[in-house]
Amino acid sequence: MTLLTHDRYCDEIAHQVGRLRAVVTSGADLSATVPTCPDWSLEQLVRHTGGALRWVEFMVRTRAQEEVPEERIPLGQGPDAQDDPAALDAWLAETGELLVAALREAGPDTRVWGWAGILDTGFWARRMTHELVVHGADAALAAKQPYDVAPDVAADALDEWLQLVEFVQRSGAHEAGRDLPRDGRSIHLHSTDTPPELNAEWVVELGEDGVAWRRGHEKATVALRGPLTDVLLAFYRRRPLDTPGLEVLGERELLEFWLERVTFG
Repeated sequence: MTLLTHDRYCDEIAHQVGRLRAVVTSGADLSATVPTCPDWSLEQLVRHTGGALRWVEFMVRTRAQEEVPEERIPLGQGPDAQDDPAALDAWLAETGELLVAALREAGPDTRVWGWAGILDTGFWARRMTHELVVHGADAALAAKQPYDVAPDVAADALDEWLQLVEFVQRSGAHEAGRDLPRDGRSIHLHSTDTPPELNAEWVVELGEDGVAWRRGHEKATVALRGPLTDVLLAFYRRRPLDTPGLEVLGERELLEFWLERVTFG
């Protein structure tokens, strides 16, 4: 497993912000409920996502050494105008430019506060890339538009998700994951549409010491197979397991239990 380069994360953030802006300006109903985040409308989802980017930009730019309250972030809630695609688009465009500029100026190794025990700007470049990937999928679903993810980014998103799950398990930050079995059963994720050199397969073991994972092809208690974007979004609970192209082999109940219980936020 290798992290993407800092420049690659910055490029992907710019790309994903552009995709989110395209949804906003596509004529989609901003008041539509987001199926995967039913407490939010599409506009609320976009404001949440842009607000997270503004928050990170502020911390990176100011080299914050402790968590910054969200209410301190200028324009962190988005434009005053409601149901105004042009205003929302302009705010998103500025937000993306500010964040990418701050991350590029800082580089990956500048010390800054982080919530997962990784205290550098590289953590935030990676985290915001995948925040945008997942909420971009949410937005596309709400707008009834297709969505896919570049293979290198999708594979890294799964790596990061599993690393964050490990962190939460170690820190005991959330109750739900503590109910996972510790009997040695395992989950295998298998991309069917990527070249072998990407090694887009994962094994997740549920052992006595909690969750452990690695890249590789191994027999497991249950396997989730399919195109990499679909595997990623199903593992993030953004697509159902019966999505065409996905296949579940083995003990489906274990995978469903994982999806119900595992979270880092």
